[in-house]
Amino acid sequence: MAESDLRTRLIAEARDWIGTPYRHRASCKGHGTDCLGLVRGVWRQVLGPEPETLPAYAPDWAAATRAEQMMEAGRRHLRPVPVADIMPGDVLLFRWRDHLPAKHAAILVTPQRMVHAHDGAAVAEVFLAPWWRRHLAFAFAFPEA
Repeated sequence: MAESDLRTRLIAEARDWIGTPYRHRASCKGHGTDCLGLVRGVWRQVLGPEPETLPAYAPDWAAATRAEQMMEAGRRHLRPVPVADIMPGDVLLFRWRDHLPAKHAAILVTPQRMVHAHDGAAVAEVFLAPWWRRHLAFAFAFPEA
C-alpha cells in the first residue's frame, strides 16, 4: 500500500473512534478506550494483529516507573519521526512535565488537529494547540503495510 493511502486509512480509522467513551486499558471502538487503546485499535483495523501483548498498567504507571515505556514501544514497532516533521497519520506522544515519561498518545489527522482519548470523557478531535505542542515529546509513523 502506498504511504499516502496508508495515511488516509489511518486518519479515517482514527476519526471513526470519535465518541468512544474513555475506559482505562480498553481498546474497543464504540465501547471504550484509553489513548493507547486508540492507537492499538487503529493498528488492528488498518495493519492487522497487534505486534505484541500489552502488559498490565495502572493509571499512574508513568509516575510510578519513570520509564519511557510508550516511547520504547514506539521505537520497537513504529518509525521515529522528528517532532518538527510530523504529518497527518503520525502517532504523537506527550509528556506533562520535563522530568516525567511520555504518557499520552494521539493520532495527527490534519496539520493542526489530532484525535485522542480524553481521560474522563471520550475520543475527540481537537486542535493541536500551543499547549499540546509544548508537551509533544515524540512522534512516530506507522510502519508501511
